Amino acid sequence: MKKDTIVPLSDQAKAVLFGSLLGDGSLNKPSEYTNARFQMRHSEKQAEYFFWKANALKEIAAPISVFKQKKDGYSENNKLRFSSKAIPSLTELYKLTYKKGKLNIRRKWLNQMTALSLAIWWCDDGSLISNSRKGVICTDGFDKQSVKILSQYFSSVWKIRTIVAPVGRKRDGRRDEYWRIWIRSTEELKKFLRIIIPYIPVESMLSKVLLIYDDYQLQQRWISEVSKLSKFSETIVKKQLELKKSKWKRYSSENDIVQSS
Repeated sequence: MKKDTIVPLSDQAKAVLFGSLLGDGSLNKPSEYTNARFQMRHSEKQAEYFFWKANALKEIAAPISVFKQKKDGYSENNKLRFSSKAIPSLTELYKLTYKKGKLNIRRKWLNQMTALSLAIWWCDDGSLISNSRKGVICTDGFDKQSVKILSQYFSSVWKIRTIVAPVGRKRDGRRDEYWRIWIRSTEELKKFLRIIIPYIPVESMLSKVLLIYDDYQLQQRWISEVSKLSKFSETIVKKQLELKKSKWKRYSSENDIVQSS
């Protein structure tokens, strides 16, 4: 196919695709097919976020792109799945980001990511931990060298200091080791959150950027900052904060409250 017939992707679609490829999405191009297609899956509990992404990718959507899947052995929740058309623009993206059928972490395409891409990646695989003082991105599907490249990308492009460290997990009677990206400084975490908060797409994902304080003034300060940076009112931010606190009370210990800024 000639180069000038490649269907272009909008900036928004590319940003969402880049972030999703690092998170819960993938490109697939079987050898017997001419073009690649994009797929993603999310829990039905994340329906609001899933349908926002599906709408952001409507330019690559097939006539029927959204499907519901029954829960599998790894999750108790039903899944929502999006599958795109197989089109030349996705084939070009596949060539850029994949090697031998596997996502190939390279600065060549990481440098094309935007703050929206980071927000999508964080919404897919990022979490606030250790009393919300730290953050982690689950990069369990990547090898150590790939995770190091991602960490270096954070440092050089976004000026965010991260650490690459392993985590062990028992599965099928064996213990596996995975490498993750950790933001272990509260100040570095807040720097990162300030970059992505303007791009948090839906209300239900606000919990991913809400720090919890036991000091009233510090809490109000963060609520106000999140509201000003995002498209959500303080009323909505406070509502999501209370929902998050109620969950943390059920599943967290007494120490799960941030003590200082």
